Amino acid sequence: MERKNNQELYDRLRIKYPVFTYKKFDFTYNEKSNQLDMKFYFESSEHTFEHVLSIPINELFKNRISSLEDFSLIVFHIGMIELISYRKAVASPTVIVEAGHLTEQQITFWKKLYLNGLGEYFYLNDIEADRDTFMTITSSRKSLPKYTYELFNDEVLVPIWGGKDSVVTLELLKNNGFNVVPMIINPRGATLNCMKAAEISPWNYLTIFRYIDPYLLTLNSQGYLNGHVPFSAMLAFVSILISALTGSKYIALSNENSANESTVLGQNINHQYSKSLEFENDFRVYVKENIGEQFNYFSFLRPLNELQIAQQFSLFSQYHKVFRSCNAGSKTDSWCCVCAKCLFAYIILSPFISPEKLQEYFGINILNKEELKKYFRELLGLEEVKPFECVGTVEEVNVALALLIERYPESKDFLLVEYRLSLPSSWGYIGMDKQQFLSELSKEYNLEENFFIILSNGDVSENCIK
Repeated sequence: MERKNNQELYDRLRIKYPVFTYKKFDFTYNEKSNQLDMKFYFESSEHTFEHVLSIPINELFKNRISSLEDFSLIVFHIGMIELISYRKAVASPTVIVEAGHLTEQQITFWKKLYLNGLGEYFYLNDIEADRDTFMTITSSRKSLPKYTYELFNDEVLVPIWGGKDSVVTLELLKNNGFNVVPMIINPRGATLNCMKAAEISPWNYLTIFRYIDPYLLTLNSQGYLNGHVPFSAMLAFVSILISALTGSKYIALSNENSANESTVLGQNINHQYSKSLEFENDFRVYVKENIGEQFNYFSFLRPLNELQIAQQFSLFSQYHKVFRSCNAGSKTDSWCCVCAKCLFAYIILSPFISPEKLQEYFGINILNKEELKKYFRELLGLEEVKPFECVGTVEEVNVALALLIERYPESKDFLLVEYRLSLPSSWGYIGMDKQQFLSELSKEYNLEENFFIILSNGDVSENCIK
Protein backbone atom coordinates (compact mmCIF):
# COMPACT_ATOMS: atom_id res chain seq x y z
CA MET A 1 0.00 0.00 0.00
CA GLU A 2 1.19 3.50 -0.78
CA ARG A 3 1.69 6.01 2.00
CA LYS A 4 -0.23 9.28 1.87
CA ASN A 5 0.96 12.49 3.50
CA ASN A 6 -2.13 13.24 5.58
CA GLN A 7 -0.45 15.01 8.51
CA GLU A 8 -1.96 18.36 7.52
CA LEU A 9 -5.44 16.82 7.18
CA TYR A 10 -5.01 15.11 10.55
CA ASP A 11 -4.05 18.39 12.25
CA ARG A 12 -6.92 20.24 10.59
CA LEU A 13 -9.49 17.62 11.64
CA ARG A 14 -8.27 17.69 15.24
CA ILE A 15 -8.93 21.40 15.38
CA LYS A 16 -12.34 21.16 13.71
CA TYR A 17 -13.49 18.16 15.78
CA PRO A 18 -11.84 18.58 19.21
CA VAL A 19 -14.18 16.17 21.04
CA PHE A 20 -15.47 12.68 20.24
CA THR A 21 -18.15 11.32 22.60
CA TYR A 22 -19.25 7.79 23.39
CA LYS A 23 -22.78 8.80 24.36
CA LYS A 24 -24.53 5.57 25.38
CA PHE A 25 -25.37 2.01 24.47
CA ASP A 26 -28.54 -0.11 24.42
CA PHE A 27 -28.77 -3.87 24.91
CA THR A 28 -32.22 -5.31 24.23
CA TYR A 29 -34.01 -8.51 23.30
CA ASN A 30 -36.07 -8.26 20.13
CA GLU A 31 -38.86 -10.78 20.66
CA LYS A 32 -40.16 -10.47 17.10
CA SER A 33 -36.83 -11.43 15.50
CA ASN A 34 -35.67 -13.52 18.48
CA GLN A 35 -32.32 -11.79 18.68
CA LEU A 36 -30.24 -9.63 20.97
CA ASP A 37 -29.53 -6.15 19.65
CA MET A 38 -26.69 -3.90 20.75
CA LYS A 39 -26.62 -0.27 19.67
CA PHE A 40 -23.81 2.17 20.35
CA TYR A 41 -24.10 5.92 19.91
CA PHE A 42 -21.15 8.18 19.11
CA GLU A 43 -20.90 11.82 18.07
CA SER A 44 -18.39 14.52 17.14
CA SER A 45 -19.81 17.97 16.42
CA GLU A 46 -22.26 17.59 13.52
CA HIS A 47 -21.44 13.92 12.98
CA THR A 48 -23.44 11.23 14.78
CA PHE A 49 -23.05 7.49 14.42
CA GLU A 50 -25.10 4.45 15.39
CA HIS A 51 -23.24 1.16 15.41
CA VAL A 52 -25.19 -2.12 15.65
CA LEU A 53 -24.47 -5.74 16.58
CA SER A 54 -27.21 -8.37 16.47
CA ILE A 55 -27.08 -11.92 17.83
CA PRO A 56 -29.77 -14.44 16.80
CA ILE A 57 -30.78 -16.62 19.76
CA ASN A 58 -30.59 -20.40 19.76
CA GLU A 59 -30.41 -23.13 22.39
CA LEU A 60 -26.70 -22.56 22.97
CA PHE A 61 -27.55 -19.50 25.07
CA LYS A 62 -28.83 -21.71 27.91
CA ASN A 63 -31.65 -19.32 28.87
CA ARG A 64 -29.20 -16.73 30.15
CA ILE A 65 -30.93 -13.69 28.64
CA SER A 66 -33.60 -13.12 31.29
CA SER A 67 -31.73 -10.19 32.86
CA LEU A 68 -29.75 -8.25 30.26
CA GLU A 69 -28.63 -5.69 32.85
CA ASP A 70 -26.21 -8.32 34.11
CA PHE A 71 -24.24 -8.01 30.88
CA SER A 72 -24.07 -4.18 30.77
CA LEU A 73 -20.41 -3.89 31.70
CA ILE A 74 -19.34 -6.27 28.94
CA VAL A 75 -21.51 -4.50 26.35
CA PHE A 76 -20.09 -1.14 27.45
CA HIS A 77 -16.61 -2.44 26.65
CA ILE A 78 -17.66 -3.59 23.19
CA GLY A 79 -18.60 0.05 22.58
CA MET A 80 -15.15 1.13 23.74
CA ILE A 81 -13.49 -0.91 21.01
CA GLU A 82 -16.09 -0.12 18.33
CA LEU A 83 -15.67 3.64 18.79
CA ILE A 84 -12.20 3.45 17.23
CA SER A 85 -13.73 2.85 13.78
CA TYR A 86 -15.58 6.17 13.97
CA ARG A 87 -13.15 8.33 15.89
CA LYS A 88 -10.38 7.59 13.34
CA ALA A 89 -12.34 9.52 10.68
CA VAL A 90 -12.22 12.82 12.60
CA ALA A 91 -9.12 12.19 14.78
CA SER A 92 -10.57 14.09 17.77
CA PRO A 93 -7.86 14.69 20.41
CA THR A 94 -10.34 14.31 23.30
CA VAL A 95 -12.61 11.30 23.83
CA ILE A 96 -15.37 11.68 26.40
CA VAL A 97 -16.93 8.44 27.61
CA GLU A 98 -20.41 9.18 28.92
CA ALA A 99 -21.62 5.57 28.68
CA GLY A 100 -19.63 4.32 31.68
CA HIS A 101 -16.69 4.83 34.00
CA LEU A 102 -12.98 4.19 33.39
CA THR A 103 -10.21 4.34 35.97
CA GLU A 104 -6.81 5.82 35.13
CA GLN A 105 -5.44 2.29 34.81
CA GLN A 106 -8.18 1.38 32.34
CA ILE A 107 -7.52 4.55 30.34
CA THR A 108 -3.86 3.54 30.08
CA PHE A 109 -4.94 0.19 28.59
CA TRP A 110 -7.23 1.84 26.06
CA LYS A 111 -4.69 4.44 24.96
CA LYS A 112 -2.12 1.71 24.35
CA LEU A 113 -4.64 -0.36 22.39
CA TYR A 114 -5.80 2.59 20.31
CA LEU A 115 -2.25 3.73 19.52
CA ASN A 116 -0.79 0.31 18.67
CA GLY A 117 -3.99 -0.90 17.03
CA LEU A 118 -3.91 2.16 14.76
CA GLY A 119 -0.20 1.76 13.97
CA GLU A 120 -0.92 0.95 10.32
CA TYR A 121 -3.38 3.85 10.10
CA PHE A 122 -0.74 6.29 11.39
CA TYR A 123 2.02 4.83 9.20
CA LEU A 124 0.13 4.76 5.89
CA ASN A 125 -1.29 8.24 6.49
CA ASP A 126 2.21 9.44 7.47
CA ILE A 127 0.93 10.84 10.76
CA GLU A 128 3.13 11.51 13.79
CA ALA A 129 1.47 10.28 16.98
CA ASP A 130 2.54 9.30 20.49
CA ARG A 131 0.69 7.90 23.47
CA ASP A 132 0.93 11.07 25.55
CA THR A 133 -0.51 13.52 23.03
CA PHE A 134 -2.59 11.74 20.39
CA MET A 135 -5.62 11.30 22.67
CA THR A 136 -7.03 12.31 26.05
CA ILE A 137 -9.79 10.12 27.54
CA THR A 138 -12.22 11.20 30.25
CA SER A 139 -15.25 9.31 31.52
CA SER A 140 -18.38 9.69 33.61
CA ARG A 141 -18.60 8.56 37.23
CA LYS A 142 -21.25 6.00 36.34
CA SER A 143 -19.76 2.64 37.30
CA LEU A 144 -21.19 -0.65 36.03
CA PRO A 145 -20.95 -3.79 38.22
CA LYS A 146 -18.47 -6.54 37.33
CA TYR A 147 -19.82 -9.74 35.84
CA THR A 148 -20.01 -12.23 38.71
CA TYR A 149 -21.94 -15.19 37.29
CA GLU A 150 -20.38 -18.62 36.94
CA LEU A 151 -19.28 -20.03 33.60
CA PHE A 152 -20.66 -23.47 34.22
CA ASN A 153 -19.56 -25.70 31.34
CA ASP A 154 -16.37 -26.80 29.60
CA GLU A 155 -17.43 -25.70 26.14
CA VAL A 156 -14.81 -23.98 24.01
CA LEU A 157 -15.85 -20.99 21.90
CA VAL A 158 -13.89 -20.99 18.62
CA PRO A 159 -14.24 -17.97 16.33
CA ILE A 160 -14.34 -19.19 12.71
CA TRP A 161 -13.22 -17.04 9.76
CA GLY A 162 -13.08 -19.58 6.96
CA GLY A 163 -9.29 -19.66 6.76
CA LYS A 164 -6.86 -22.45 7.56
CA ASP A 165 -6.02 -21.32 11.13
CA SER A 166 -9.48 -21.51 12.68
CA VAL A 167 -10.07 -24.82 10.85
CA VAL A 168 -7.00 -26.30 12.53
CA THR A 169 -8.16 -25.11 15.97
CA LEU A 170 -11.65 -26.47 15.35
CA GLU A 171 -10.49 -29.90 14.18
CA LEU A 172 -7.76 -30.45 16.76
CA LEU A 173 -10.06 -29.56 19.65
CA LYS A 174 -13.02 -31.46 18.23
CA ASN A 175 -10.91 -34.55 17.55
CA ASN A 176 -9.50 -34.50 21.08
CA GLY A 177 -12.80 -34.64 22.93
CA PHE A 178 -13.57 -30.95 23.52
CA ASN A 179 -17.12 -29.68 23.13
CA VAL A 180 -16.56 -26.91 20.59
CA VAL A 181 -18.99 -24.05 19.91
CA PRO A 182 -18.05 -22.22 16.68
CA MET A 183 -18.74 -18.48 16.58
CA ILE A 184 -19.01 -16.50 13.34
CA ILE A 185 -19.14 -12.73 12.86
CA ASN A 186 -20.86 -11.70 9.61
CA PRO A 187 -21.21 -15.15 8.00
CA ARG A 188 -19.95 -15.48 4.43
CA GLY A 189 -19.45 -18.26 1.95
CA ALA A 190 -16.19 -19.63 3.36
CA THR A 191 -17.31 -19.65 7.00
CA LEU A 192 -20.61 -21.36 6.20
CA ASN A 193 -18.94 -23.87 3.89
CA CYS A 194 -16.39 -24.68 6.58
CA MET A 195 -19.25 -25.42 8.97
CA LYS A 196 -20.70 -27.80 6.39
CA ALA A 197 -17.32 -29.46 5.94
CA ALA A 198 -17.08 -29.86 9.72
CA GLU A 199 -20.60 -31.36 9.73
CA ILE A 200 -21.77 -28.77 12.26
CA SER A 201 -25.42 -27.78 11.90
CA PRO A 202 -26.60 -24.13 12.10
CA TRP A 203 -28.16 -24.65 15.54
CA ASN A 204 -24.78 -25.79 16.89
CA TYR A 205 -22.88 -22.60 16.09
CA LEU A 206 -23.42 -18.93 16.89
CA THR A 207 -23.63 -15.99 14.52
CA ILE A 208 -23.13 -12.30 15.19
CA PHE A 209 -24.06 -9.63 12.66
CA ARG A 210 -22.04 -6.42 12.80
CA TYR A 211 -23.28 -3.29 11.01
CA ILE A 212 -21.08 -0.25 10.41
CA ASP A 213 -23.07 2.97 10.22
CA PRO A 214 -23.35 3.80 6.49
CA TYR A 215 -22.67 7.44 7.33
CA LEU A 216 -19.06 6.52 8.15
CA LEU A 217 -18.66 5.19 4.62
CA THR A 218 -20.03 8.49 3.34
CA LEU A 219 -17.37 10.39 5.30
CA ASN A 220 -14.69 8.06 3.93
CA SER A 221 -15.82 8.86 0.38
CA GLN A 222 -15.62 12.57 1.21
CA GLY A 223 -11.95 12.35 2.14
CA TYR A 224 -12.05 11.95 5.92
CA LEU A 225 -9.27 9.86 7.41
CA ASN A 226 -9.49 6.10 7.02
CA GLY A 227 -7.36 3.09 7.81
CA HIS A 228 -7.00 -0.30 9.45
CA VAL A 229 -8.40 -0.83 12.96
CA PRO A 230 -7.68 -3.72 15.40
CA PHE A 231 -10.53 -6.03 14.36
CA SER A 232 -9.30 -8.87 16.55
CA ALA A 233 -9.61 -6.68 19.64
CA MET A 234 -13.29 -6.20 18.79
CA LEU A 235 -13.58 -9.96 18.44
CA ALA A 236 -11.99 -10.37 21.88
CA PHE A 237 -14.58 -8.24 23.66
CA VAL A 238 -17.49 -9.75 21.72
CA SER A 239 -16.24 -13.24 22.60
CA ILE A 240 -16.35 -12.32 26.31
CA LEU A 241 -20.04 -11.46 25.93
CA ILE A 242 -20.75 -14.72 24.08
CA SER A 243 -18.86 -16.63 26.78
CA ALA A 244 -21.09 -15.03 29.44
CA LEU A 245 -24.29 -15.64 27.46
CA THR A 246 -23.52 -19.31 26.85
CA GLY A 247 -21.70 -20.14 30.08
CA SER A 248 -18.70 -21.34 28.07
CA LYS A 249 -15.53 -21.44 30.16
CA TYR A 250 -12.99 -21.17 27.34
CA ILE A 251 -12.43 -18.85 24.37
CA ALA A 252 -9.88 -20.32 21.95
CA LEU A 253 -8.54 -17.97 19.28
CA SER A 254 -6.39 -19.12 16.38
CA ASN A 255 -3.60 -16.55 16.49
CA GLU A 256 -0.18 -18.06 15.88
CA ASN A 257 3.23 -17.12 17.25
CA SER A 258 4.02 -15.45 13.92
CA ALA A 259 1.56 -12.61 14.60
CA ASN A 260 4.13 -11.01 16.91
CA GLU A 261 6.43 -9.92 14.06
CA SER A 262 6.31 -6.25 13.10
CA THR A 263 4.99 -5.34 9.65
CA VAL A 264 7.41 -2.42 9.29
CA LEU A 265 10.81 -3.97 9.93
CA GLY A 266 12.60 -2.33 12.84
CA GLN A 267 9.53 -0.42 14.00
CA ASN A 268 6.70 -1.24 16.41
CA ILE A 269 4.04 -1.15 13.68
CA ASN A 270 2.15 -4.42 13.36
CA HIS A 271 -0.89 -5.01 11.17
CA GLN A 272 -1.64 -7.94 13.47
CA TYR A 273 -1.16 -6.12 16.80
CA SER A 274 -4.46 -7.30 18.28
CA LYS A 275 -3.50 -10.87 17.32
CA SER A 276 -0.16 -10.58 19.11
CA LEU A 277 0.83 -12.18 22.41
CA GLU A 278 1.37 -8.69 23.83
CA PHE A 279 -2.27 -7.78 23.27
CA GLU A 280 -3.46 -11.19 24.46
CA ASN A 281 -1.57 -10.78 27.75
CA ASP A 282 -2.82 -7.23 28.27
CA PHE A 283 -6.38 -8.25 27.47
CA ARG A 284 -6.38 -11.20 29.87
CA VAL A 285 -5.20 -8.98 32.72
CA TYR A 286 -7.67 -6.23 31.84
CA VAL A 287 -10.64 -8.61 31.75
CA LYS A 288 -9.77 -10.27 35.05
CA GLU A 289 -9.30 -6.93 36.82
CA ASN A 290 -12.19 -4.99 35.30
CA ILE A 291 -14.85 -7.36 33.92
CA GLY A 292 -14.66 -10.76 35.63
CA GLU A 293 -12.08 -13.33 36.75
CA GLN A 294 -13.91 -16.34 35.31
CA PHE A 295 -13.16 -15.72 31.62
CA ASN A 296 -10.33 -17.64 29.93
CA TYR A 297 -9.34 -16.07 26.60
CA PHE A 298 -6.28 -17.48 24.83
CA SER A 299 -4.95 -18.45 21.43
CA PHE A 300 -4.83 -22.21 21.03
CA LEU A 301 -2.32 -21.95 18.15
CA ARG A 302 0.08 -19.57 19.90
CA PRO A 303 2.83 -22.23 20.32
CA LEU A 304 2.83 -22.87 16.56
CA ASN A 305 4.29 -21.04 13.58
CA GLU A 306 2.45 -20.59 10.30
CA LEU A 307 4.30 -23.43 8.61
CA GLN A 308 3.24 -25.88 11.33
CA ILE A 309 -0.36 -24.70 11.00
CA ALA A 310 -0.23 -25.17 7.22
CA GLN A 311 1.17 -28.67 7.77
CA GLN A 312 -1.74 -29.51 10.06
CA PHE A 313 -4.27 -27.98 7.68
CA SER A 314 -2.99 -30.17 4.84
CA LEU A 315 -4.37 -33.19 6.74
CA PHE A 316 -7.94 -31.86 6.72
CA SER A 317 -8.69 -32.33 3.04
CA GLN A 318 -12.45 -31.79 3.44
CA TYR A 319 -11.72 -28.06 3.82
CA HIS A 320 -9.25 -27.62 0.97
CA LYS A 321 -11.81 -26.61 -1.64
CA VAL A 322 -13.88 -24.34 0.62
CA PHE A 323 -11.43 -22.41 2.83
CA ARG A 324 -10.62 -18.80 1.91
CA SER A 325 -8.10 -16.31 3.31
CA CYS A 326 -8.35 -13.59 0.68
CA ASN A 327 -9.85 -10.31 1.92
CA ALA A 328 -10.32 -8.93 -1.59
CA GLY A 329 -12.34 -11.98 -2.63
CA SER A 330 -14.35 -12.40 0.57
CA LYS A 331 -17.59 -11.01 -0.85
CA THR A 332 -17.48 -13.36 -3.83
CA ASP A 333 -16.09 -16.32 -1.86
CA SER A 334 -13.06 -16.53 -4.13
CA TRP A 335 -9.29 -16.20 -4.28
CA CYS A 336 -8.40 -13.01 -6.16
CA CYS A 337 -4.90 -14.42 -6.84
CA VAL A 338 -3.37 -10.95 -7.23
CA CYS A 339 -2.91 -9.93 -3.57
CA ALA A 340 -0.22 -10.60 -1.00
CA LYS A 341 -2.58 -12.69 1.15
CA CYS A 342 -3.28 -15.11 -1.70
CA LEU A 343 0.42 -15.35 -2.48
CA PHE A 344 1.30 -16.05 1.15
CA ALA A 345 -1.39 -18.71 1.54
CA TYR A 346 -0.17 -20.44 -1.62
CA ILE A 347 3.48 -20.37 -0.49
CA ILE A 348 2.87 -21.58 3.05
CA LEU A 349 0.77 -24.54 1.86
CA SER A 350 3.01 -25.45 -1.06
CA PRO A 351 5.36 -27.80 0.86
CA PHE A 352 2.42 -29.91 2.03
CA ILE A 353 -0.14 -29.92 -0.81
CA SER A 354 0.85 -30.98 -4.32
CA PRO A 355 1.22 -28.29 -7.02
CA GLU A 356 -1.63 -29.84 -9.01
CA LYS A 357 -4.00 -29.73 -6.04
CA LEU A 358 -3.04 -26.17 -5.05
CA GLN A 359 -3.60 -24.95 -8.58
CA GLU A 360 -7.00 -26.66 -8.53
CA TYR A 361 -8.00 -25.01 -5.25
CA PHE A 362 -6.79 -21.52 -6.17
CA GLY A 363 -7.71 -21.70 -9.85
CA ILE A 364 -4.22 -20.74 -11.02
CA ASN A 365 -0.54 -21.34 -10.24
CA ILE A 366 0.17 -18.18 -8.24
CA LEU A 367 3.91 -18.90 -8.11
CA ASN A 368 4.02 -18.35 -11.87
CA LYS A 369 2.61 -14.81 -11.72
CA GLU A 370 5.34 -12.30 -12.58
CA GLU A 371 3.18 -9.36 -11.46
CA LEU A 372 3.39 -10.57 -7.84
CA LYS A 373 7.15 -10.06 -7.65
CA LYS A 374 6.80 -6.96 -5.43
CA TYR A 375 4.67 -8.79 -2.86
CA PHE A 376 7.06 -11.74 -3.11
CA ARG A 377 10.02 -9.56 -2.16
CA GLU A 378 8.06 -8.02 0.71
CA LEU A 379 7.15 -11.44 2.10
CA LEU A 380 10.81 -12.48 1.91
CA GLY A 381 11.89 -9.46 3.95
CA LEU A 382 13.77 -7.85 1.06
CA GLU A 383 11.81 -4.62 1.41
CA GLU A 384 11.42 -2.30 4.42
CA VAL A 385 7.73 -3.15 4.84
CA LYS A 386 5.94 -6.49 4.74
CA PRO A 387 2.45 -6.55 3.20
CA PHE A 388 -0.17 -5.02 5.48
CA GLU A 389 -2.02 -8.32 5.67
CA CYS A 390 -2.24 -11.19 8.13
CA VAL A 391 0.80 -13.03 6.79
CA GLY A 392 3.58 -15.06 8.39
CA THR A 393 7.12 -14.11 9.28
CA VAL A 394 9.97 -13.59 6.86
CA GLU A 395 11.60 -16.77 8.17
CA GLU A 396 8.46 -18.87 7.66
CA VAL A 397 8.12 -17.78 4.04
CA ASN A 398 11.78 -18.55 3.33
CA VAL A 399 11.60 -21.97 4.99
CA ALA A 400 8.45 -22.82 3.03
CA LEU A 401 10.17 -21.92 -0.24
CA ALA A 402 13.30 -23.86 0.74
CA LEU A 403 11.17 -26.94 1.41
CA LEU A 404 9.41 -26.49 -1.90
CA ILE A 405 12.65 -26.14 -3.87
CA GLU A 406 14.03 -29.29 -2.23
CA ARG A 407 10.97 -31.19 -3.43
CA TYR A 408 10.78 -29.64 -6.90
CA PRO A 409 14.35 -28.60 -7.83
CA GLU A 410 13.50 -28.43 -11.53
CA SER A 411 10.44 -26.19 -11.15
CA LYS A 412 10.23 -23.40 -13.73
CA ASP A 413 7.64 -21.33 -11.80
CA PHE A 414 8.59 -17.68 -12.22
CA LEU A 415 8.82 -16.79 -8.52
CA LEU A 416 10.79 -19.92 -7.67
CA VAL A 417 13.25 -19.14 -10.46
CA GLU A 418 13.55 -15.62 -9.02
CA TYR A 419 14.20 -17.10 -5.61
CA ARG A 420 17.01 -19.31 -6.95
CA LEU A 421 18.73 -16.81 -9.23
CA SER A 422 18.15 -13.41 -7.68
CA LEU A 423 18.12 -14.07 -3.96
CA PRO A 424 21.34 -15.89 -3.06
CA SER A 425 21.17 -14.70 0.56
CA SER A 426 18.09 -16.87 1.04
CA TRP A 427 19.95 -20.07 0.26
CA GLY A 428 20.94 -20.35 3.93
CA TYR A 429 17.47 -21.73 4.51
CA ILE A 430 18.18 -24.68 2.23
CA GLY A 431 20.77 -26.03 4.65
CA MET A 432 18.91 -25.40 7.89
CA ASP A 433 17.23 -28.11 9.98
CA LYS A 434 13.73 -27.57 8.68
CA GLN A 435 12.36 -30.60 10.49
CA GLN A 436 13.28 -28.96 13.78
CA PHE A 437 11.51 -25.79 12.61
CA LEU A 438 8.43 -27.92 11.99
CA SER A 439 8.51 -29.59 15.39
CA GLU A 440 9.59 -26.92 17.89
CA LEU A 441 6.85 -25.25 19.94
CA SER A 442 7.07 -21.74 21.34
CA LYS A 443 7.17 -21.57 25.13
CA GLU A 444 5.20 -18.31 25.24
CA TYR A 445 1.48 -19.00 25.47
CA ASN A 446 -1.54 -18.93 27.79
CA LEU A 447 -2.76 -22.49 27.29
CA GLU A 448 -3.72 -24.76 30.15
CA GLU A 449 -2.01 -28.17 30.11
CA ASN A 450 -5.05 -30.00 28.72
CA PHE A 451 -4.89 -27.78 25.61
CA PHE A 452 -1.12 -27.65 25.21
CA ILE A 453 -0.78 -31.43 25.34
CA ILE A 454 -2.74 -31.68 22.08
CA LEU A 455 0.04 -29.79 20.34
CA SER A 456 2.93 -31.49 22.16
CA ASN A 457 1.98 -35.17 22.11
CA GLY A 458 2.51 -35.82 18.42
CA ASP A 459 -0.55 -34.21 16.87
CA VAL A 460 1.79 -31.80 15.08
CA SER A 461 2.40 -34.33 12.38
CA GLU A 462 5.52 -35.40 10.57
CA ASN A 463 6.21 -33.72 7.28
CA CYS A 464 3.88 -34.82 4.51
CA ILE A 465 2.62 -33.76 1.14
CA LYS A 466 -0.91 -34.35 -0.10
